[in-house]
Amino acid sequence: MSTRARREWMRFLKFSVVGTIGAVVDFGTFNILHALVGVASVPASVASFLAAVASNFLWNRFWTYPDSRAKSTRVQATQFAIVSLIGLAIRTPLFAVLEAPAIRSAARFLTDFSPSVSISADTIGRNLALAVAVGVVLVWNFLANRYWTYSDAQ
Repeated sequence: MSTRARREWMRFLKFSVVGTIGAVVDFGTFNILHALVGVASVPASVASFLAAVASNFLWNRFWTYPDSRAKSTRVQATQFAIVSLIGLAIRTPLFAVLEAPAIRSAARFLTDFSPSVSISADTIGRNLALAVAVGVVLVWNFLANRYWTYSDAQ
């Protein structure tokens, strides 16, 4: 593997770690706002999405792409937000399309292989559909941010 390929692979791994941190921020913020503070679920999910985007931008700017400084923070933050919103626009319908078939598959699996599992087919199916959608969006977000938002990184 070439030096450049290794560097890009490390950036992808760092980007993935940052995404994991973002997921913790997203779910944590959502649950705090909704369950503890009493904010309705939709506004809480919007606020948690924005908190995760802010966290992801900061971590990526300073850790994943520390050599990306030709553009101002404001320009990069705007580009990052646009990429994130497009990612959300990809994720939402993909999740919606995959949700029902994933639930049916999970129900068949639980019936055929594991009738004693206490977690519901709905929960397994929704999480499976979400995992696929998140995986697709991870690739989109990485490539779009790498070649647009952080295009000046060496």
